[in-house]
Amino acid sequence: MDKTQTCILQLGALDELQRCIRTLASRSLFFVVDEAAYRTCGAMRKMENVFQGFDVVRFSGFEPNPKLSDIERGISLFRQNDRDVVIALGGGSAIDMGKLIGLLANQPSSARDVITGAALIERPSTPMIAIPTTSGTGSEATHFAVAYVDGNKYSVAHRSSLPDVAIVDPELTVNLPKMITAATGLDAFCQAIESMWAVGSTDESRAYAIEALQLAWSNLRAAALSPTIESRLAMSRAGHLAGKAINIGKTTSSHALSYFVTSQYGIPHGIAVSLTIRQMLDFNSRVKTEDCTDPRGVSFVIDRINEIIRALGCTSVVHACELIKGFLNDLDCPSSYHEAGIRSDREICEIVASANLERMSNNPRSCNASALFELLSV
Repeated sequence: MDKTQTCILQLGALDELQRCIRTLASRSLFFVVDEAAYRTCGAMRKMENVFQGFDVVRFSGFEPNPKLSDIERGISLFRQNDRDVVIALGGGSAIDMGKLIGLLANQPSSARDVITGAALIERPSTPMIAIPTTSGTGSEATHFAVAYVDGNKYSVAHRSSLPDVAIVDPELTVNLPKMITAATGLDAFCQAIESMWAVGSTDESRAYAIEALQLAWSNLRAAALSPTIESRLAMSRAGHLAGKAINIGKTTSSHALSYFVTSQYGIPHGIAVSLTIRQMLDFNSRVKTEDCTDPRGVSFVIDRINEIIRALGCTSVVHACELIKGFLNDLDCPSSYHEAGIRSDREICEIVASANLERMSNNPRSCNASALFELLSV
């Protein structure tokens, strides 16, 4: 049976932290924290007051995009202190780190072997409370986490890794700078679009996705450029719903191409994904019977593409692609590899060769290397 989650998504949601900890019957906490986010998001005073009633061990100082060395360090600290609940606060990296430690510390096999697939997950994760301080990664709503071993990206998935509680408080995003707001919001925007056309999509995942898409499209500009508490609340909801969508249907081509771009060029994940989203919208709109990978058929895929176009308030794929380009440029974000300074044939070939095959297989239209190269070279 799939794990269920309690989500508290509202202004002031963090006030419910103590109650949530008590609900999990916890006496000892393992706090995975992005210290910079903790200091700036406004959570510190409230959380330190709550923590006075519990035995807390803190883990911080890890790099973005969880690396094996940091994961192993966290596992060692966790095992030394025998904690019964993990709390993770920060962006997607902090929440993924919390998931990885809570799951991998319980396994008899090494973290390396489990992450790389050389060993199976045999035991469930430690209960977890996730507190995002950005609006977009959706990690608080998924049962998987990204981990990097020897420079290679892996996705560690287990149904018990879905956080037991997600505390989504828009007030924690109020102090986010413009570019972090834009990058994380674009991640949600792209997750929503990809969830609409994903081969693994369901009626449920697409319902989450279409609402997330409409919220991000209507509110991300304001949240990044002239934020109000209303736009922050809308983006918190968009990010969480997009996370719920990919938790079911997974991501596709634009995510598949993004990981190498982030690791090699330092382009934030959400921006790296958005570099190809309009190109893949155009590409997938031209799906044919001979290259359709969705067993529900070409007409089903085209119907989903048309839903995306309508959600963007557009009348055609061309119109939607033009507006997405303008949307990205309004956010001071590039809309192609060329605009991002990735221009040589060699660079684009490396990106194409690095594409995550699992995510690519979830795209509704098959795409070989030469087609990808042609698509991404403009």
